[in-house]
Amino acid sequence: MKRAIFPGSFDPITLGHYDIIKRAVKLFDEVIVAIGINAEKKYMFSLDERVQFIKDAFKNEPKVTVVSYEGLTVDFCKKNNVKFILRGLRNPADFEFEKAIAHTNRDLAPIETVFLLTAANTSYISSSIVRDVIRNNGDYTKLVPASVRVK
Repeated sequence: MKRAIFPGSFDPITLGHYDIIKRAVKLFDEVIVAIGINAEKKYMFSLDERVQFIKDAFKNEPKVTVVSYEGLTVDFCKKNNVKFILRGLRNPADFEFEKAIAHTNRDLAPIETVFLLTAANTSYISSSIVRDVIRNNGDYTKLVPASVRVK
């Protein structure tokens, strides 16, 4: 069984994330969307909200699982018998950053990183941009799945 983890903070999940996950379910038997917990980071949405946004977005996709985890992604992979880390690339800067992480992960464990390019129509979207739009009362709904709703 080919299982991949798609790690991130997903604060919140964007249409770019959504697109990567939808395309990944065609490549893997299971895609584990893994929300990393970083005590140093301030989040706009609670962990429970972020989990629910993703679960609701993929409620009709049995190949998608949503979990949270702490620590190194490779340790999660080893503990859960996951052989692939899935990452989306929006631009050359993403590639350079992700390449260094992928090399480090491969040094730490026998895990391959699989990169998918974001779709052209979502390549400009990031969670930080979405949070900024929300903070400034903009129309964030064009940037996120319908499951993401601000109170």
